[in-house]
Amino acid sequence: MSDLYLYDYQLEAVKNMKKGCILCGGVGSGKSRTALAYYFFRNGGGVNEECEYYLPMGDPPENLYIITTARKRDTLEWEGELAPFLLSTNPEVNLYSNKVIVDSWNNVKKYSEVRNAFFIFDEQRVVGSGAWVKAFLKIAKNNHWILLSATPGDTWQDYIPVFVANGFYKNRSDFLQRHVIYKRFVDYPQIDRYINTGILIKHRNDILVNMDFRRKTIPHHEDIFVDYNPLEYREIIKTRWNPYKDGPIRNAAELCYVLRKKVNTDESRQAALLEILEKHPQVIIFYNFDYELELLKGLYYGEGVKISQWNGHLHEKVPNAEKWLYFVQYSAGAEGWNCTTTDTIIFYSLNYSYKVMAQASGRIDRLNTPFTDLYYYHLRSRSPIDIAINRALQNKKKFNEKSFVKW
Repeated sequence: MSDLYLYDYQLEAVKNMKKGCILCGGVGSGKSRTALAYYFFRNGGGVNEECEYYLPMGDPPENLYIITTARKRDTLEWEGELAPFLLSTNPEVNLYSNKVIVDSWNNVKKYSEVRNAFFIFDEQRVVGSGAWVKAFLKIAKNNHWILLSATPGDTWQDYIPVFVANGFYKNRSDFLQRHVIYKRFVDYPQIDRYINTGILIKHRNDILVNMDFRRKTIPHHEDIFVDYNPLEYREIIKTRWNPYKDGPIRNAAELCYVLRKKVNTDESRQAALLEILEKHPQVIIFYNFDYELELLKGLYYGEGVKISQWNGHLHEKVPNAEKWLYFVQYSAGAEGWNCTTTDTIIFYSLNYSYKVMAQASGRIDRLNTPFTDLYYYHLRSRSPIDIAINRALQNKKKFNEKSFVKW
């Protein structure tokens, strides 16, 4: 298949896209290629009927800024997407005289003063009212822009910055005044319910461009139950004592951390992992905590097994060997990269966020994967905390430590 090829659902999405839209497609659906095609056609580019070559854009096209994750920037993933369009961040390679910049969300404020350019905001980060949102609103006011997201929003609050950027509301306060009823008699502002939601649905439908993406892959999710020590678990709950620091537990977050460490370090979890690896020679393993990484590194996996890591300490590539393991920390590597050389992911422990788990699952579920059957193994115990986390994930929500502990 030609690198220039666009699937029917991608071409349909391009036709429906406009300034201020959110291109919404599942992980691995080709949002990056679709977004660049929209930019390319918008600037006068074309393609012959056989999809053998592109017809160049007018020169110069709009300056192109891509705001993405630090990992996607550092691994040059967007460079690969730009290449078929003969675009590059390197002026010597770029066919056109326009400026092409790929940078991370951490640096989005640097581009607040840019005018009359085209912005692609990848892996949507415009939630809340912080510095990134303020920079985004300033950029949106003076440029053509689109957002890419696999999970655009769980609540109406998540859409506020995009609604404001599209001119539906003057600012965040205007939205809250029109649509939010707060709870009474509470210590801090809590939303009780939304009103006039018909208008909100209309606004959302106006900006969402869904990609009608039907996967060829078949995911197989399997829960692998492991043991834990209920006596030691209950002792921590009862005494509120941290055995790892030999001191009192101070808050809900620390209690959940200690309970998870007690559960996650049980030897049965490591044994279950090794059993799975007997069936799968090339595996990505997601984990949460540094102590889990130390346990994983300390296990013996046999001769000739190549091991690499991606986390806050090391940024290594996916191994290239007959047998390999890739240890990936959720917070560092749940998004912004892909792997088509394995069909297996093991979740050594569950993450609190449904969105993070979905993004992590998508690392191997790509359009160009050679595999049809994909295998996902979720290691979890029947401890109260693992049950509660899994329940939140099943409901597509984020696990709340305070609600669990009822501190």
